[in-house]
Amino acid sequence: MHQEFLMGNEAIARGAIAAGVNLVCGYPGTPSTEVLETVAKNRPEDTYVEWSVNEKTAMEIAGGAAYAGARAMVTMKQMGLNVASDPLMCLSYIGVKGGLVVLVADDPGPISSQTEQDTRHFASFAKLPVFDPSGAQEAYDMVQEAFELSEKYGTPVILRPTTRVSHGYASITVKDPEEYVKNVPEGFVRDTGRWVIFPRLSYQNHIKIEKRNRELSDVFSDSPRNYILPGEGELAGSRKGIATGGFSASYALEARRKAGAVPMLKIGNPFPFPEKKAAEFLRGMDEVLCIEELDPVIERELIYVCGKYGLKTRILGKMTGHMPTAGENTRDSVTAALRAWLGLPAEEQTAAAPPPLPVRPPVLCAGCPHRASFYAVKQAMKGKKTIFCGDIGCYTLGNAQPLDMVDTCLCMGAGLGIAQAIDHLEPDTSCFAFVGDSTFFASAIPGVVNAVYNQASFTLVVLDNSTTAMTGHQPHPGTGRTMMGQIVDRVSIEKVLEGIGVETVETVDPLDHAKAVETVKRTAEKPGVKAIIFCSPCVVLAKPQGRVTIDAEKCIGCRKCIREIGCPALSFDGKKAAVDPAQCTGCSLCSQLCPVKAISGGEAHA
Repeated sequence: MHQEFLMGNEAIARGAIAAGVNLVCGYPGTPSTEVLETVAKNRPEDTYVEWSVNEKTAMEIAGGAAYAGARAMVTMKQMGLNVASDPLMCLSYIGVKGGLVVLVADDPGPISSQTEQDTRHFASFAKLPVFDPSGAQEAYDMVQEAFELSEKYGTPVILRPTTRVSHGYASITVKDPEEYVKNVPEGFVRDTGRWVIFPRLSYQNHIKIEKRNRELSDVFSDSPRNYILPGEGELAGSRKGIATGGFSASYALEARRKAGAVPMLKIGNPFPFPEKKAAEFLRGMDEVLCIEELDPVIERELIYVCGKYGLKTRILGKMTGHMPTAGENTRDSVTAALRAWLGLPAEEQTAAAPPPLPVRPPVLCAGCPHRASFYAVKQAMKGKKTIFCGDIGCYTLGNAQPLDMVDTCLCMGAGLGIAQAIDHLEPDTSCFAFVGDSTFFASAIPGVVNAVYNQASFTLVVLDNSTTAMTGHQPHPGTGRTMMGQIVDRVSIEKVLEGIGVETVETVDPLDHAKAVETVKRTAEKPGVKAIIFCSPCVVLAKPQGRVTIDAEKCIGCRKCIREIGCPALSFDGKKAAVDPAQCTGCSLCSQLCPVKAISGGEAHA
């Protein structure tokens, strides 16, 4: 054993490797992404890693590996669990042979997600055991325990870190390579009575699952992951206590040191709930304050335990207004809530409050080809009744002024369905659906098939920047390389669309503004489903050469370059436009818009 300074996601990955994981797959999504990437960097030769096209596919691959006796892990964020829920619900009923850990990183805040979802609810819904780590060390230990539990009980197990666990750093104790588990899969053994899901089998397995979960409740009650800390000092005999879990337990421990060491119940396995351990804690309490993210899961469980065991303990938390009902907890918010509940004065500030941080709204990078794509469509459709359906990714930022080109954004691939609906209801509206190249493979193809089959009329715009940019530039089927470093034939978006039956598929460089506008005008006029692929690499991968310069004598101060495209490399200095050479990538979009040709340099786009 030795110490290493690791990010929580790195700790989870290293824990999986130490547990002898044979296969890891997933789909990138903040805050989960670094888990798979770390496995890929540190994997033993016999460990297979892939970025799958979406979470559903990844879940099915991991499930298949576990059928064969492998230890498998599948990674995603909480939104991805929605996509993967179909196979996971069935895997819950049919079970596994090898260990299957489902890593779902929740995002309280939300910091980088459409929703605040609490995967602890899904664990209960799917009847699956869940581990809820409070920090990097516990995450490292828990993933290994999750594999052991999964194999022992033949069930998928959920590991639910939240953003602060996933992205926080800590010095943790890790195993040396000679201590790693070496798991050799038995291989798939044919058994149609086990691996073919039928209603009768599901009924029988449901009975077994309920019995297993009652047993696991007792197992978790005896687990060191679920423990009671007694009160200390003046509060040693206090009949007020706190109940907590996940990263909120770390905040609660710190708040407890500051506000008073009241008794504490820490829950590391919120499902099946460690009922007996909770009852043991509650018998000595008059009041318990629940500190957790996101939903009142522990709070509701404790209320249930009080009812079942005839306890009169008053349970407080989100449902009583003692804790906020949405967003992240913080050290300060937990300390303030604990002090208020204990009747203590607010914590004194020992230093002046820092000034507020400047507001930095998210914007497309300087030189981002998506800016040029949106602007081309905007110019081409000027004056026409049009709806622009967006999607999840960097291009969601096309909603910002001055582009203002995202009218809807729901979830990955949904823009295609929304565009079809508007077309069927408002035939006089020109509908556009924007989707990225990675998202195209992940979730857009069925929408295109549906549109062709049901005779919809809209324009699909694929923003192909040759990567999965927002989550950290992961490869996808259109990039021609895999997470294992293999060079493979890229899957052609053009050929996929043509194979589906889209008759008009145009590919154009969005940084060639005149040609891009002309292509949009021509394509949008055609009936049925048509597609434009704006193909230009992300500037992080392939920056154009050179920088643009502004001739101050020619510049008339019209601000069109700033007013029209909103590039962060452009500003206004006095009465003239100015360019920030540290940000400018030389994409030359602004030079193509300047009415007096005062901007020159960068790449030429004839």
